[in-house]
Amino acid sequence: MEHVIVESQEMEKEEEEEEEVKPQKTKRVASLDIFRGLTVALMVLVDDAGGEWPMIGHAPWNGCNLADFVMPFFLFIVGMAIALSLKRIPEKLVAIRKVILRTFKLLFWGLLLQGGYFHDLDKLKYGVDMNRIRLCGILQRIALAYLIVAIIEITTRQAQSKELPTGWFSIFKLYSWQWVIGACVLVVYLATLYGTYVPDWNFVVQNPDSVDFGKTLTVTCNVRGNLDPPCNAVGYIDRQILGINHIYPRPAWKRSKSCTKNSPYEGPFKDDAPSWCWAPFEPEGILSSISAILSTVLGVHFGHVLIHMKDHSSRLLHWIGMGIALLVLGIILHFTDAIPLNKQLYTFSYVCVTSGAAALVFSAFYILVDILNLKYIFLPLEWIGMNAMLVYVMAAAGIFAGFINGWYYEDPHNTLIYWIKKHIFIGVWHSTRVGTLLYVIFAEILFWAIVVGLLHRLGVYWKL
Repeated sequence: MEHVIVESQEMEKEEEEEEEVKPQKTKRVASLDIFRGLTVALMVLVDDAGGEWPMIGHAPWNGCNLADFVMPFFLFIVGMAIALSLKRIPEKLVAIRKVILRTFKLLFWGLLLQGGYFHDLDKLKYGVDMNRIRLCGILQRIALAYLIVAIIEITTRQAQSKELPTGWFSIFKLYSWQWVIGACVLVVYLATLYGTYVPDWNFVVQNPDSVDFGKTLTVTCNVRGNLDPPCNAVGYIDRQILGINHIYPRPAWKRSKSCTKNSPYEGPFKDDAPSWCWAPFEPEGILSSISAILSTVLGVHFGHVLIHMKDHSSRLLHWIGMGIALLVLGIILHFTDAIPLNKQLYTFSYVCVTSGAAALVFSAFYILVDILNLKYIFLPLEWIGMNAMLVYVMAAAGIFAGFINGWYYEDPHNTLIYWIKKHIFIGVWHSTRVGTLLYVIFAEILFWAIVVGLLHRLGVYWKL
């Protein structure tokens, strides 16, 4: 899975702007920090253990595994953070300037970490051919969703000064323009997904392991509204606008049953595997990122509920009710074959299921942490959530491991990390699968939880 992260914890730390009044320190929502920390931990888990445990990695195409919840969870959290942070910046121009600056920072880190500059860190390789740099990625998707939804929030937030009328739907009416824009996003996405004609297309095989390496292969399509891997509008738009050399070369569909006998594991392709198995595909592409905006819109709504509804029971009733409704709607759409669950296309059913799950997970943390005051149980997750960017760069993006592996003795595999993984985890359990899982949990997630916990004590955070 591609690396994933969000910097929304910084949004919650915004201070009041340059006023003669002394800035007031706002109380953080501990359950949101913990939810963010859990999502970062899941990201590290599925990225580094998903190869040995494919049931937690990305689904090859249709379906929804554990890894497929990470991206929408982050977008949902970004949405909640937008609602909570921007209300503390009264000047619209100041708020817009901050949003644009943070967007550029996200784009920079996205291109640096996912554009291809750092690759095969285990083999100590880095550098990227600018003719083949990957233009899209997780941070770029977050930047787009954050920019659009934050601007919408800034321009419509006068509603926050109003009292919430009685009635379950009153909060929807209070922010009706945001829902209208969200509906327009959905209409544009669906119309493009089902209405775009996809012709035949060609690509050059770039994988040196293929017997067709360097050859130009043709994929036959000539269809409209198809949601299969080779002929969907999402891939077609990315190939036309970004260029086939600038999209992700190792899509999850390479583990599909159409491509390999080892599915859902990676493995050599079948002799009769279709040509598109060798093709690239961008899971964070243009059209799917437009649909991903909806996850952030739903997150903003949950932030509005937290702002306007003052008692726990009203908040939970709204959150849980909406979460269940979204889950049920998404499951019905999938199992009636109306709209399949698909992370790489970011289908509407996928938006519903993952946002509904995010709503229920956050509600559970809210009950345990903000109502029952059991925060101490989740302190490691809270520490990670408050310094999520650091954990992403160092752990999920593999920068720290790559640095340590750069110091080896005689052989590049003779490093501290390889020794710990092989002798303390895999060797003790006599199982690569179990050893890898335990290594990720203890030597990566727990290790970085301790590191950021110490940094929290020192008041040190990575801000964007």
